[in-house]
Amino acid sequence: MKWLSSLVGMAILALASTAMAADVELSFYYPVAVGGPITKTIDGYAADFEKENPGIKIKAIYAGTYQDTLVKALTAFKSGEPPDVAVLLSTDMFTLIDEDAVMPFDPLLQSDADKAWAKSFYPAFMENSQTGGKTWGIPFQRSTIVMYWNKDAFKAAGLNPDKAPDNWDELVAYGQKLTKRDGSNVSQWGVEIPSTGFPYWLFQGLTTANGVRLMNDAGTETYFDKATVIEALQYWVDLSRKEKIQPTGTIEWGTTPKDFFERKTAIMWTTTGNLTNVKANAPFPFGVAMLPEHNGRGSPTGGGNFYLFKKMTAEKSAAAIKFVKWMTTPERAADWGIKTGYVAVRPDAWDTPALKQYVADFPAAAVARDQLKYAVAELSTHDNQRVTKALNDGLQAALNGTKTPEQAMKDAQQEATRILRSYK
Repeated sequence: MKWLSSLVGMAILALASTAMAADVELSFYYPVAVGGPITKTIDGYAADFEKENPGIKIKAIYAGTYQDTLVKALTAFKSGEPPDVAVLLSTDMFTLIDEDAVMPFDPLLQSDADKAWAKSFYPAFMENSQTGGKTWGIPFQRSTIVMYWNKDAFKAAGLNPDKAPDNWDELVAYGQKLTKRDGSNVSQWGVEIPSTGFPYWLFQGLTTANGVRLMNDAGTETYFDKATVIEALQYWVDLSRKEKIQPTGTIEWGTTPKDFFERKTAIMWTTTGNLTNVKANAPFPFGVAMLPEHNGRGSPTGGGNFYLFKKMTAEKSAAAIKFVKWMTTPERAADWGIKTGYVAVRPDAWDTPALKQYVADFPAAAVARDQLKYAVAELSTHDNQRVTKALNDGLQAALNGTKTPEQAMKDAQQEATRILRSYK
């Protein structure tokens, strides 16, 4: 009866193996403040992944805004119970490295297929994902800034409803025709470029078009006081104070789409991540275009990457890389882009039947992708939160009129230099 005892032994081993595999649970921090379509989509992905990988469980933890999620993830890490996987801003890369909280993906990518996967993403998105010859983040929900316009408003102003302003001069000329005034009251502004939430990011839409980058690749230097940076800020200030085609003072990031829907502005700049929202809620035909050029064209990239936190067991590391690879297949990247408006992060996603059909029916979905050839890395440095705050404070001082653009940028650069001195 040796064959019987052998079979029993094999069955016990199989059961033990299954039990061990079932013990692999990945905690997954995801940045969203409230429930809704996004959480349903993520929950759906997690359930589908678990069906295909029965030995792995995904525990999705919805941790609030990006900033909330970063703070909670680092707090959990320092307390000895870090997340296994998290989606955090691509610009958090240096902060996470400095905190020694995350591991690079490279040691986990051994096969040729693994290495090919790591090279399958758009190079523009990898600029905020790699440093020091290592890959620290994998692109997931990534974006660029695009320009939306109300075609009905263009037609009413005598403008071609199918042509967006292509350069800085045209943006001013169009804005003057689109701004509706009754004495001192303005019922419709020509353009709104938000200046709260992520002012530095919107500002990069101007500096990139003016042919200048705000920092070096190592995240140890910034160039806020360059003449071309000051010139870009002067243009932004002039849109409201000189040309009077944009509201003065600060413009709220969160309410800009609402202003657009309510016809309070004919043009807005915001993330392509708002594309699905605009498609669902704009009560008029609208267009989407790349940002206007000046000495060049371009936008910063933005959005979130997958990160792997340290202190994982070997089994969890293997499960985590499997999960991240599964979440970024061409089919999933295409589906995520269609459902959210984020840019599908790899070129082959755009060759899937689903995304091909979506673009054929809704060509605006391809604008952010096409802009990637002109895109640059989003502002990211060591001690990034403090450096970014220095720039944001300077931008708002200039927009509010308490400092000249030149003084604002010189002060911001001085503060950034002080913060980064120890990282040089």
